[in-house]
Amino acid sequence: MRLLTIILFLCVYHISFGQRTKIIKAFKHHSVVLENDTINYHTYSKKDIPSTKNLLLYIQGSKAMSLYQTMEEDGKTYVGTVIPLDFNLLPDDYLLVVISKKGFSFLTEMDKEFPVPKEYYENQTLAYRASQANQVINDLIKNHENQFQKIIALGHSEGSDVVAKLGTINKEITHFGYWSGGGNTQFIDFVTFIRKDVDKGSLTEEQAQLKIDSLFNDLKNIMANPNATDKFWQGDKNSYKRWSGFSEPPIENLLQIDKPIFAAIGTKDQAVALESAYLIPIEFIRHQKDNLTFKAYPNLDHVFGKEIEAGKFEEHLNDVFIDFLNWVNEN
Repeated sequence: MRLLTIILFLCVYHISFGQRTKIIKAFKHHSVVLENDTINYHTYSKKDIPSTKNLLLYIQGSKAMSLYQTMEEDGKTYVGTVIPLDFNLLPDDYLLVVISKKGFSFLTEMDKEFPVPKEYYENQTLAYRASQANQVINDLIKNHENQFQKIIALGHSEGSDVVAKLGTINKEITHFGYWSGGGNTQFIDFVTFIRKDVDKGSLTEEQAQLKIDSLFNDLKNIMANPNATDKFWQGDKNSYKRWSGFSEPPIENLLQIDKPIFAAIGTKDQAVALESAYLIPIEFIRHQKDNLTFKAYPNLDHVFGKEIEAGKFEEHLNDVFIDFLNWVNEN
């Protein structure tokens, strides 16, 4: 996964004060308090929580920020979020659940710097994020007045890796959404994109080999210092600990899941190599597993947007979300 050029999920809206408060204030806030950790999660539903029948846990990507950000400027209210889903599409009996990144509050001010907490880097791993999600699901099951009919885990980008790992831990989940994620280790994507640049003529063979040799040296340094939180690669918020933790090939975890899986990828994804995503259906076929629905969306990018002209995009993420909700109903 190329985090240097990735289009991150940060949706910014100009909406009225009333609409903004309705969205943000509708969330209920909860904590799982453990001996050495506190996990903060948040729930949204159109009706009261006890009346919900299905749980949808959305696991966001790698961005180091709060779930919501607001800013007041020239009498206007701006709201940013890493939750790209259209809440109007949520069925009335769904309980949407999101989890704050370690060290981040639910809401911050968009125009004020929020330094990334040390505890975020210390817990910036696949194992921790999967453990977080597992604890949250178990807490919801324990405290929900009625038994959930469906427990759905949906992850995008880095969140897809988390969903795959989560599926090896939590056996209560009934449906999995795996969006914009590859099957192979994230490291291979960097080689793949370098080779694609050669095919496009933007790099010579000699230039590509120098880049690949440099890449291999970087990866050796990462794996030689797998717990380093003061060394960074591909951005100043992606620690060596993050990269080593997320180097695990997701296909190894996906193949351990026997519940229905909906995997989606845009064919113009610029952060995850399409070839890595196609490894998923190939391996499911090879292992004679029939619980995978794999959809490649033509001409859509990492966030399921379609470039209609230079710098202008059509958003299709919620088309994918509709497909996913329909698939959940049918499976």
